[in-house]
Amino acid sequence: MIMEKIRIAIIDDHHLFREGIQLVLNQIDGFEVVYETGNGNRFVEALHETKVDVALMDIEMPAIGGALATGKALKVNPGLKVIALTMFSDTGHYTQMIQAGVKGFILKKANKFELEQAIRSVNSGGSYFSQEILQKLAFRYGGRAAGEEELTTRELEVMALICQGFTTQEISDRLYISCKTVETHRSSLFLKAGVRNVAGLIAWAIRNQHFTIH
Repeated sequence: MIMEKIRIAIIDDHHLFREGIQLVLNQIDGFEVVYETGNGNRFVEALHETKVDVALMDIEMPAIGGALATGKALKVNPGLKVIALTMFSDTGHYTQMIQAGVKGFILKKANKFELEQAIRSVNSGGSYFSQEILQKLAFRYGGRAAGEEELTTRELEVMALICQGFTTQEISDRLYISCKTVETHRSSLFLKAGVRNVAGLIAWAIRNQHFTIH
């Protein structure tokens, strides 16, 4: 049985950087770069005709920023998985990217192995965050203060697995509960933490010492 390739788009305003990533990704088995551009608006338009599974999105671009481009792209293709391409100087935009719906953050200096791991993780329904980024997210991202609402033992178990990047199905298998139950716990965690997505939950968990970066 032939597995479908993961279709990837690269959105970054540095042409040589896009070319370099494209060259690396096309050498990885099961990956195919189907679109690349330096303009977020062009990418959003291209989504009407081009099927993309994972988008690597630069945070700061001249025509349209990564957060706005991500939000528009997800309206066109709600199933799209977006990974933010970032540098340490982009920290002021982390919250905007989280609220826009990104599934992870990866540093532009990341190696081939980490890039592959990030793409495979988000494509399968998980998340991926470089450890350096997690540390910065924990101090920048909001959410409710710890202790406002106590988490149950099961919620803590589910949260720990979410923070490690496990998918709903994987969490279901590990805890011997249904996927629907996992999703119920996930929704409860979002509500109690006062966050809207996994990125926010992970940052909140680290900040409130529910999860430790190893």
